[in-house]
Formats: sequence, structure tokens, C-alpha cells
Amino acid sequence: MLTQALIGDEGRTIDLGWKDGARTRFHAMWLRDNALDDKTRSAGNGQRLITILDIPAQTRIGAAAIKGDALEVSFEPEGKTVRFPAAWLSANAYDRDAARQPGWTGEGTVRWTRASMQNSVPRAGYVAASRDRAVLRQWLSAVKTYGFAVMDDLPAESGALCKVSDLFGYIRETNYGRWFEVRAEVNPTNLAYTNLGLQAHTDNPYRDPVPTLQILACIENTVEGGESSVVDGFAVAAALQAENPEGFRLLSSYPARFEYAGSSGVRLQAKRPMIELGPDGELIAIRFNNRSLAPTVDVPFAEMEAYYAAYRRFAELIEDPSFEVTFKLEAGQAFIVDNTRVMHARKQFSGAGKRWLQGCYADKDGLLSTLSAIEHEFKEAAE
Repeated sequence: MLTQALIGDEGRTIDLGWKDGARTRFHAMWLRDNALDDKTRSAGNGQRLITILDIPAQTRIGAAAIKGDALEVSFEPEGKTVRFPAAWLSANAYDRDAARQPGWTGEGTVRWTRASMQNSVPRAGYVAASRDRAVLRQWLSAVKTYGFAVMDDLPAESGALCKVSDLFGYIRETNYGRWFEVRAEVNPTNLAYTNLGLQAHTDNPYRDPVPTLQILACIENTVEGGESSVVDGFAVAAALQAENPEGFRLLSSYPARFEYAGSSGVRLQAKRPMIELGPDGELIAIRFNNRSLAPTVDVPFAEMEAYYAAYRRFAELIEDPSFEVTFKLEAGQAFIVDNTRVMHARKQFSGAGKRWLQGCYADKDGLLSTLSAIEHEFKEAAE
């Protein structure tokens, strides 16, 4: 609850006092730009109806008063009065003392290792998730929180993986097609199409932007071996940062280059760091794929040796069994990974029997949007 509103700096700022003794400052320009009235924002979709240039550069707070559970502010020279709910001001406060540490991954992201996740792999049945919004909500929330989840009870048939993406969004079609086959081939264009084991990796780092979600669905699996595994790249990056801050700096400061030219008419290239941070230090993405790493030419000679040492150590940590969660997909099962965070791998399998998986890509914004919409539905129902 708000208890005090003090205008300062000749109307450029306002200092708010709260019942718990906390204080929060806001700038007049920020408040005006984020006004909640129907002349500033559309009542239908919440989008702004004005640009920053529509706001006078000399905007000031002429008067302010606490009215119930809201702050009422009058802006000059427009002579415009706007109400800001106290709860909204608290949720959007930017006047913070606590500094964010480089590598933080945001609220709701839980890093994990084998010890914490091997016996609690998040999963749901397809039929239940398609009929029950609560089940779907829990499954989508797990993907957001942990970066992966398993889905059971899919039809063991070609194209069934599309049913998974249809639960929350759309398939992202690439040069591999709407979906692609993952089974042994005589002359494969990609190592995924052999019976060899694959190192933990993120897919398609040679794309810009990369597909942010990958779905792999099993149609048939009678081979010995071939288990799937996942590794939390954020947990590994945090371990590298704790152990070797300089190595973490090198892998997050300099770009790696990735390329793919395995198919006729396709030449894909991208330049991004293996560990990508936002400007405020947020851990944005992991890109790790030894198969498509091009020569590194953007690191200065004086730091190349240390860069490669950090790259090697990062790879060693990724291969450390303590970070790996393993499971074997049976016919009618699928798993989804956040391809900007969770690396996936496959154990080698025998030549006898059949192993037929299909894979496709989707985008995380659709998943997060659907999850947010479902959570809003539940919130409204509870009110």
C-alpha cells in the first residue's frame, strides 16, 4: 500500500513511500510513456497508441496524490491526469539496489543436474494434455522452467510430432522440411542419420535465429542402446563461471562461427558466442555443436590459447555424467527441448533392430504465449 508521494527534481521524478517502509522512485517521462489510459494504450490489446515523439520532451509531474490503492499523477504541459494502480507500480519498479550478477537466468528458471532431475523427468500424456488445460499448463510450465519435458501416449505414426507443436504453437519449417527423419542412412547428409553416438549439442547454431524449440518423437525403437540424454547448458555455464570466471568471459565475449553446407543449394552461416549474455548480464543462450563449428577467427592471437582452454573445459563439463539426464524413448513417446538452453545427445546403438524417430522445430514464443494465456485463464477463474 502506498503511503507517500513526493515530487522531486522540479517534477522530473516522484518518490513513493510504501507501508512496509520501502521507497521507490520513478521518472516523469517513464510514467507518462507507460500511462495506462485509453488514449495512450489500446483497451483491446494493450499496445501503445502514441510514440515517444508524441510526448513533450519537457514533461513534468505537476501534481500527485494517493487515492485508495492508486497513484494519481497530473502531467505538464499536457494537463493530463493518469491513475497508476499501486500493484502495477510495485510490479514494474526499476529503482533497485540489488545488482544482477552476470549469468543470472531470470525468475522461474531452475538449473538442474543429474542428481536433481534423473528421477523426476517432467512428463505428461498427450491425450490428457490435449483435453485438460491444467495438464497442458503443467507440461508447458516444465519446459519453461527446466528447458525440456517428455510426452507419452502419442500415436506411433509418421507426423505425430506435429500434434505436440499444435498444443502450443507452430512448426518452424527449414531446409530439412516440415519435419525430418532420424534413422540410419547409407550416405547420410548429417551425422544424426547414422547409428553413431552424438555429443551433447544444440541444434542448428548455423541459423540466425536458431530454432528455439526442438521436438523428437519416436515411432519405432527396437535397437540396443540409442538412449537420449539432455544437459542443462545454463547449469554447465554457471559451473564454468564459478570455476573459471576468465574462461566464462572469453566464451561469452567472443563470437564463434558455425556453418552448414551438407545439402545442395544450402549454405548456412551464423556468428554468435557459445555463451550468449544480454547487455545486463542475463544468460540468454548456449550454442554448442562441434560438428558445425567453423574456424574461430574473431579471437585475438593473445587470447586464443586461453579461449581454446575454456572451450575444452566447457566441453569436459558438458560431458560430465553428473550433468546428464538419460532416458530411452519408446514408440509413442516424444521429448521437447529448449534449443537455446538444453543440449541433447544420443548414445550409440546396434545395427540390429530399428530406430525411427522424427524431429521438427518450433518457436518458444508460441509456447510461452500459450502458457501465459492459460495462466491468465486460471487466474481469472480463481478471482
